[in-house]
Amino acid sequence: MANKILHELKEHIPFTALATALATILVAIILILTNNDFISFSENLFEIFHPLHVLFSAFVTAAIFYKYKKRFIFAIIIGILGAIIIGSISDIILPYLEGNLLLLDTHFHLPIIEEPLIILLASLLGSLFGIILIKTKMPHFFHVFLSVFASLFYILAYSPAFSIFYLIVIFIIVFIAVLVPCCMSDIIFPLLFVKKK
Repeated sequence: MANKILHELKEHIPFTALATALATILVAIILILTNNDFISFSENLFEIFHPLHVLFSAFVTAAIFYKYKKRFIFAIIIGILGAIIIGSISDIILPYLEGNLLLLDTHFHLPIIEEPLIILLASLLGSLFGIILIKTKMPHFFHVFLSVFASLFYILAYSPAFSIFYLIVIFIIVFIAVLVPCCMSDIIFPLLFVKKK
């Protein structure tokens, strides 16, 4: 399993770095053009991107599990738990901790507590789509892409001390916050519950 984790992380480094760099550059351009007014919209954007991230995460997690073990209810549970727990780590907990370590004065906001119906519905729908379609490559691409933006918008929305100069630091925060959890939720988490190789 350790070798599988290292292999998956190595495979995902180039795409995650590219997606994070492009997202950070795009946000930097928008911040410059809007004279930092864009920050006020980041909370609304986070509230859109986080449920979408949860939906695609549940899609891939449930599909991977169901591909190897045809247990419908269990696949739904795996998809929901993997998407919510690991999605919250990726989009909220890691950016929050890293933001505060870097003195961004990041505030804590956990959608599963504050908007549980939206997050639960997104994870349930994602799990159902994953089981029905059993496709993983394109949904995984969208999962990683959406996670990059969700983490980025979380930092922008909940770090009042944020400025354009923090974007270099933000790249590192978002890269780490996306790379490890996304590989864990989509690939490693569902395979932990599959007994056969």
